[in-house]
Amino acid sequence: MGKSDSVRNGANLDSAETVAEQDEPPNGSSGLNVPSNQPSKAIEKLQQPQTAAKASRPDLAATASSSFVPLTATTSRSSATAAGTVETTQLGNDVVALSSHGTAAHCVPISQLTELYQTDIEDGLSAAEAALRFDRDGANKIEGAKGVSLWEIFLRQISNSLTIVLFIVMILSFAIDDYIEGGVITAVIVLNIVVGLVQDYKAEQTIQSLYALSAPTCKVVRNGQIETIKAEMLVKGDLVMISVGDVIPADLRLVSGINLSTDEALLTGESVPISKHPEAVLDDADVPLGDRLNMVYSAATVTRGRGTGIVVATGMFTEVGKIADMLRNKKDTANDKAFFARTLIRLKRGVRRLLGFEGTPLQVKLSKFALLLFGLALLLVVIVFSASKWEVGEQVLIYGICVGVAVIPESLIAVLTITMAVGTKAMASGNVIVRKMSALEAVGGVTNICSDKTGTLTQGRMITRKIWLPNGTTASVEGTTDSHDPTSGSVKVRETIDQEKAAEAIQSSAFTHFCESIALCNNSTVSDGKANETDNGSVTTATATLSSPGNWTAVGEPTEIALQVFAMRFGKGKADLMQQDQRRMVAEFPFDSSCKLMSVVYETKKSNLRSVYTKGAVETLLPLLQDSDDVKQQIIAKADELASQGLRVLCVASKAVGPDVQLSERPQAECNLHFLGLAGLYDPPRVETLGAVQKCREAGISVHMVTGDHIKTATAIAYEVGILSHDMDPLPSHAVMAAANFDALSDAEVDQLTKLPLVLARCSPTTKVRMLEAMHRRKAFCVMTGDGVNDSPALKIADVGIAMGERGSDVAKEAADMVLTDDNFASIVTAIEEGRRLFDNIQKFILHLLISNISQVILLLIGLSFKDASGVSIFPLSPIEILWVNLITSSFLALGLGIEEKQPDILTRPPHDLRVGVFTWDLIRDKMIYGVLMGGLCLAAFTSVAYGMPGEHGLGHGCNDGFNETCGVVFRARSTTYATLTILLLVTSWEVKHFTRSLFNMNPERGWHGPTAVFKTVWHNRFLFWSVMAGFVIMFPVIYIPYVNRLIFKHDSIGWEWGVVFACLTVYIGLVEIWKAIKRKLGLGLQKRTNAAPPLQTAEAQV
Repeated sequence: MGKSDSVRNGANLDSAETVAEQDEPPNGSSGLNVPSNQPSKAIEKLQQPQTAAKASRPDLAATASSSFVPLTATTSRSSATAAGTVETTQLGNDVVALSSHGTAAHCVPISQLTELYQTDIEDGLSAAEAALRFDRDGANKIEGAKGVSLWEIFLRQISNSLTIVLFIVMILSFAIDDYIEGGVITAVIVLNIVVGLVQDYKAEQTIQSLYALSAPTCKVVRNGQIETIKAEMLVKGDLVMISVGDVIPADLRLVSGINLSTDEALLTGESVPISKHPEAVLDDADVPLGDRLNMVYSAATVTRGRGTGIVVATGMFTEVGKIADMLRNKKDTANDKAFFARTLIRLKRGVRRLLGFEGTPLQVKLSKFALLLFGLALLLVVIVFSASKWEVGEQVLIYGICVGVAVIPESLIAVLTITMAVGTKAMASGNVIVRKMSALEAVGGVTNICSDKTGTLTQGRMITRKIWLPNGTTASVEGTTDSHDPTSGSVKVRETIDQEKAAEAIQSSAFTHFCESIALCNNSTVSDGKANETDNGSVTTATATLSSPGNWTAVGEPTEIALQVFAMRFGKGKADLMQQDQRRMVAEFPFDSSCKLMSVVYETKKSNLRSVYTKGAVETLLPLLQDSDDVKQQIIAKADELASQGLRVLCVASKAVGPDVQLSERPQAECNLHFLGLAGLYDPPRVETLGAVQKCREAGISVHMVTGDHIKTATAIAYEVGILSHDMDPLPSHAVMAAANFDALSDAEVDQLTKLPLVLARCSPTTKVRMLEAMHRRKAFCVMTGDGVNDSPALKIADVGIAMGERGSDVAKEAADMVLTDDNFASIVTAIEEGRRLFDNIQKFILHLLISNISQVILLLIGLSFKDASGVSIFPLSPIEILWVNLITSSFLALGLGIEEKQPDILTRPPHDLRVGVFTWDLIRDKMIYGVLMGGLCLAAFTSVAYGMPGEHGLGHGCNDGFNETCGVVFRARSTTYATLTILLLVTSWEVKHFTRSLFNMNPERGWHGPTAVFKTVWHNRFLFWSVMAGFVIMFPVIYIPYVNRLIFKHDSIGWEWGVVFACLTVYIGLVEIWKAIKRKLGLGLQKRTNAAPPLQTAEAQV
C-alpha cells in the first residue's frame, strides 16, 4: 500500500501542520457553502489528490492536493474591516466587475475566477502578460503617508508663536538699522528651524527603517515554471505559492491548499490562526474578512500548511492598502457644508496650526505663553514710550526694543528641541523609537495605559504550562525565559522539588508515553542554532536548568512548538524518537476545525504493532476514549480546572493495534483510544512585565489590558502580571468585562461606572476606541498600544499611540507616535520614565530662562529712572549684553539642565497634570521670587557703582550710543551689572536642579553629606558643570578685551567692582536657601509620593 493510499484525504506528510484547541470565537454563521449540486461528490472530489498539475513541476503538483472541506462552516470571526467593496478590474479588453452581487472573488468557483482573471491554474501568466499588467497597474506596494516630506517638517518648525514673535523682533531690529541685534536674532531663528528640521527628519527616517511588513520576495508560477520574484512585481492574475512562515504578498483567492492556516491578526484582530478551505464558495460578498475561508490577505502570515492562490488585488487595492488609503485621505468633516463655511474652517485650522495651537499640551502652552510674552513686550514698550513723554526718538525706540527683547526667551525653542533630541536618543536605547518628537514630552503625563496582551504583556509564544496524568502526576513549567528553549526554566513535578520523587515521576511509563505522544503527533521543528541535532539539551531532573542556553529556533504552529519543547525537556523530542526506535509515519489525519482533532499512525521495525497518537479538544476526544465513566468525569473536572486558570487545554490519547487492523479512514483510527493526559498551554508573560506594571501602580498610572483573547485567559494573565491583584477581594464590579458587555453600555452608563474595566476581553477596534473616548471624558491622558491594521483608529485618537516594531503592520506604525522595537510592555514604562525626566528638566530650564528674563525686565524698567545729562534714560544693560546673556550664557546652562538625570522619586509621584503643563504654580512662584531677587541685586550693583563712589556723579551724555569721556562711570556700572547677572545665572543653574532641596544637601540618597556634598552635586552633571565654568571664564574677555568691550558691548573694564559682584552673589545664595527652607517648612512645591502599592501576590500558584 503506497503512502498516498494510506493517508486519508490526500494529506501530505511533509507539509501538514496541526493546530491545538482554540478558544471558541463568537457564534455566528460564516456564509460557507460547498458548491451546489451533489455536495457528497464535491467532498469526494476534494478527498482525492488533484492530478492536473504537470509532472515537470512536482512541488506545484503536491501543493495542488487539497485536504477535505467540512460541510458546515466554522463559527464566525469578528472583523472590523469593511468588506464587499466594488472593484472594477481591466483585464486585456474585458472589464470584470467584482461587485457585492455574487461575483466577488470569494463568491465564485475557481474555474470562473480563472476565466475572469485570464490566468491559468497550472501555468500561471506568461512573462509578457505579466509585464503588460505591471505597466498598467503599477507596483504591488503600500504607498507611504503623505506627511513625510521636508516641506511639511519645515512648516512644523515655524508653526509656533515664539518663532513668529522672533520674526517680528528681527524685522523691527532691521527697520531701525540695528543690524547686529537683527543679525543675532536671525541666527537664532535659523538655528531653531535647522535643529528642529534635522531632528524631525531623522525621526521620520528612523521609522521608515521599521517598515518591513511586506514580503520582499515570493514564489510565483509563470510560463509553467516556478520563479522567485520581488513581491512588488506581482500583478493580478499571478499564481502564487505560499507555505509555512511566508508573509502573504498580495490578496489571493486560494485555488489549492494542504492544511492551510494563516494568522490574520494584523488585519482582522483575530488572535488565533484561521483554517483555509480553497474549494469553499461563499454566498455573501459582505461576509467579514475573517470568515472568507477561501481568501488570504496581504500582510497575513502562513502558520500551517501550504497552498497556491490567484492574485486578486495588489498594492493600494488590497484590504491593507484600502485602510492605509483611508488613513491618508481622510475626508474633511465639513464636506457637506457651504463653501464659505468650509473656507472659514480651513482658515481657522491654518491659523491655529501657524500659531502652534495644535499639538501636545506643552506645545500649546508654550505657544500661548509666547503670545502672552509678546503682549507683555508691547506693554513694556508702551511704558517706555510713556516714560519718554511719547517723544519717540531713535534712542527711545532702541530702549523699547531692548525691553521687549529682554522679555522673550530667544533660545527656548532651540534648547527645547535639542533636549527632546537627547531624549529621543535615550528612548532609542530603551527600545522606543520616537516618530513624533511632540509625543516625547506627552508620554510623561500619561494616567492610563491600554495595552494589548499578546506579545506586549506576554511573550507572544505558547508554552506548555501544566500537564496532568490520570495517575495523579502533575508537572508545571516555571521560570522559563525562552519559550523555544527546552532547557530554560524548571519543571516542578507533583508540586515538589524533591529530586528523588521527581526522578521517579518523570521516568514512569505513563509520563514517558505522554511525552512520546505529544512529540510524535506533531509537525513542528525545534532546534538549537549552535547544534545540528534537534533534541540537543534535554532535562533529566525535575528542576534542572541550562547554564548556557543556545540560540533556539522553532518552525511550526505555536501550540505544536509548545508541546514539542515540553517533550524535549525530557529527552523525548520527535527527532530522537524517530531515530532511536526506527519509527515511520504511515498515516496522518490532520487537524480539522470541524472535529478539532489530529491523529498520526506510526510503525516500528522492532514490533508488528502500530501506534495511533491523537490530540485535540477535550469535548471532542472524550467520546472516543475507552476509559470508564469515572475516569471521564475526572478528566472533565481537571480540564475545567485548568481552563479556569486561563489555559488552553488539550487532551492526549493513544492506542496500539495489530498490523491487520484497517486504519485508512479517520473513524477507524480515532476510536477505542486510551487516555494519556491533559496539557494546559498559554502565552506566558514577559519576565519584565510584572515589575513594569508594579512601577506603573507606584507611579499612579492605571494599566488596562485590551485584548482579543478569551476572558478567562485574559483574566489569568492579568493576575499574573499584576493588573489584577488578589488584594482586590472581592474583585471590583466591572474590573473584568467582555467587549460585548462593554459595547452594550451607552456612553452615559459607561460614565457612571466607578472605574473603567482593567481587563477588556474579545475586543474589537470599536471597543478600543470607545474605551479611549470614555477615558478622555474622565480627563485621562492615555497610551494605546497596537500592532494590527485594525488598531490604527485607536492609535490615532490616543494621546500617545504606540505601535509594535517587530510584529506591527506598516499602517499601525504610520498611525503611531512611538514604536517599540522589542514589542515589550516594559519599554513603555521606560518611555514614561524618560518622559517624566524630560518634563522635570523642561521645567528646570524654563524656570532658569524665565528668571533671567524677569530680572532683566525689572532692571530695565526701573532703569528708566536713570537719566543722563540730556534727560535720556540710561541702559543698565546694552542690547548686545541682553542677547549675549540670553543666547550664549543661558542657552548652554539650559541645555545642561535639559540633560539632568532622573530624580530617584520619579516613578513614585503621581502623573503631572498636562492641562496645567509645565507652568505650575510652584514654577510661577519660584520664577517671580528668583527673578525679583536677581533683578533687585543687579539693580543694586548698578546703583552701587553709578552713585556709590564719592566724587563720581552724573551719568554723562550719549552713553547709550557709544563711549566718550563722560561715560566712564556708566560703562563700569554696566560691566558690573553684566557680571552680576551672569554669575547669578550660573549659580542659579545649580540651585534649580531641585526646587526644594538645598544646594548643599541635594542628593542625600547618593550618600553625599557634609562639606563635600555640594562639590559632588555640581560635578555630577558634567555638561552643566563645564557650561558654568565656560560662562564664568568667557566673562573676562567680554569685559576686558579692548574695542570688544566698549564698541560692541558698550561697557568697560572693572576692578574693585568685583567686590560688589561677589557681595551680590553671597546675598543671593543666602536668600535662595532661605526661600527653599521656607518651602520645605510649609510643604510648598513638594512632590508628594503616590500610595505605593505593596508587592503584588501574583497568580503563579494558579496558572
